[in-house]
Parts: sequence; C-alpha cells; structure tokens
Amino acid sequence: MNKMIEKLDFTVAIPTYNGAKHLPQVLDFLLKQTGIEKLNWEIIIIDNNSHDNTNEVIKHYQKTYSQNICLRYFFEKKQGISFARMRAISEARGEFVAFVDDDNLLAPDWILQSYTFGKEHPQAGAWSGQIHGNFEGKPPENFEKIQAFLAIREHGSNPYLFDAANLRLPPGAALVVRKQVWCENVPQRPSLSGKLPGIFVQGDDYEALLYIHYGGWQIWYNPTMHTYHQIPNWRLERDYLLTLARGCGLCIFQLRLINTKNWQKPIVFVKTILGNLCRVLQQLIHYRGQFKTNLIALFEMEFYFASMISPLYYLKCHICRVLNQFVIMFYNSDFTPTLNMLPIKEEKLKPKILLKIN
Repeated sequence: MNKMIEKLDFTVAIPTYNGAKHLPQVLDFLLKQTGIEKLNWEIIIIDNNSHDNTNEVIKHYQKTYSQNICLRYFFEKKQGISFARMRAISEARGEFVAFVDDDNLLAPDWILQSYTFGKEHPQAGAWSGQIHGNFEGKPPENFEKIQAFLAIREHGSNPYLFDAANLRLPPGAALVVRKQVWCENVPQRPSLSGKLPGIFVQGDDYEALLYIHYGGWQIWYNPTMHTYHQIPNWRLERDYLLTLARGCGLCIFQLRLINTKNWQKPIVFVKTILGNLCRVLQQLIHYRGQFKTNLIALFEMEFYFASMISPLYYLKCHICRVLNQFVIMFYNSDFTPTLNMLPIKEEKLKPKILLKIN
C-alpha cells in the first residue's frame, strides 16, 4: 500500500480508550478484509487519552504488518468520543470514513460493502448496517426491547432511510460518513461529548447525524454490512443498564433543539415534558408492582423519566454555564467597587470555585 497517497478511498477510524486488550482482535479482523485489492485504504487509531499500553500494541502492528496495511496512530488528549471522532475526521485521508469502536468485529466483506454502497448512493451522507450482539453472558428476559440502546441493529434484509426527524438513527459505531459532508455540516465543537468520568449523558452519536440530516443528506441502513458487537457481562448488569437509560434520556431535549428555531423552542420544551409524562404514566399503569423484578420495564421507565426531565436538565446546565462564564469574566476583569456601590470588601467579590455542572 502506498503510504504517500494524500487522498484515499476509505479510512477506518478506531477511537479507543484503554483498548489494548481489545484492539488486537479488531485489527486482526480488519486484516482479513476481502475484495478490496483495488482500494486505497488506511486504518487510523485515535487514542483518547488511554492509560494502558495501547500505543505499544499499535507499534507492534505497524512494525509487523507494514507491508499489508497503512496503520497510523494519533493521541487525542481531550476526553470524549465526540472529540476523538473529530480528530479522526481531521486526520483521515479517505473519501469515506468509517467509525469502528474497539469492541466491533467486522465481517470479511464489511469494507467492500460499505464502499460499494457509498458509491451507489451519492445522496447518502452516512450509512450503517446490521450490528449483532456477541454476549459474554445471557441477556435478561425481553432484552430485545432495549437492545438498540446497546448499539444492536438487526432490521432485516432490505435497505431503508432512517427517520432522523424522529430521532430514529443508527449508532456511531460501525458508521460510515462522507468526510466532506461531515466537514461541511458538523460543528467543530460538539455540544455532547459522550460518556466521561462522572458524566454519562449520551446523544453524541445522534448529534453529528442530525447535522448531516439537516444539511440535506440522507442517512441509510445497509443490511449487507455486518458487525459483531462484543458485550461483556458487566454491560448487562442492573446498575449499568439504568445508568445507560438515564444518559440516553437526558439528552433528548438537546437533540430536539438542533435546527429548531427560537420561537419553536418553548413548544418543544412543553411537548417533551408532556409527551414523556404520558409514557411514564402508561408504564406505571402497565407494569404496576413489577419494577423490582422486571429489569426491562424498569429500564424503559428510567428512560422515559429522564426524557421527561431532559428540558429541565438542559436548562440547569445552560444556566450554570452562563453563570460560570459570568463569574470567570467578573474574576478576570479589573473591576473596583465605587463609592456608589454597597460597601462590600473587594476580596469578597472574588469567587472561590465555579459552579459544577453535573
């Protein structure tokens, strides 16, 4: 592969955080891709501030497989999957950029099917395929009702357009985008960073896709692309699932604000609260007395409740952010009290800490 080519056909971007144990299997599957002998493609690893030996793993593959593949490594210190993906876009040389998580194993023809679909659908700004779950343990009963929250998509064998206006979109894992479309439509500073220590608000996948959709591009489901998502036992435990449900719900209002005009925002505010209040009440009536034993029903309740309060959560964060900016501006200014002001000692005006946004 010619590493000096500036523009390539396809880039596989793998954002990772402490993924040294998972990356070898992911890379091994990528090395077995078939039908792409005529494609110029590359793999880029975005190390999102890992503390393990991820860089050493990549150095080993660069040295061992230098004749087979163009594998590049970048360290992104700013934490958050959105920032890792933005870095991937800026470094990628491919016309199409595929985001692959470090727990995604791709079928042997995944790149070929992805590339072919993009060429055959010039109005597609993003497309994704079937994502199957490889579970370490047995999922809870009725898990299929919530499996989409764990990025599992098995929607049949016919391609179709996603309903972006109603937030029916593919996950960010195993997703392909046109680099130019992303650069022209997705803001460089995302509002939703994704999961961070102490913060589990989701929506980072959908934010970029909504900007692509409102830019006039189509978002497609391509059933010929098969991915196998590795799901360990701890991601099926009660605490993790409820935290996931809450994080997915709290971002709903902020996602609905994308491309919403100012005069429409109060309407969206009220509709989000009332619509999800109805769902909460329906859930209470339907599963009354079952929430201690029915994890899936409890998951759905947590999601509906978090969606209901998402406008209030957004408002709280927005107010705290504005106040923080004011405090910083006030603290950094050369402000001195005058005789017309209340006799407050100047040192009392200096803030000790900033407001914390949960």
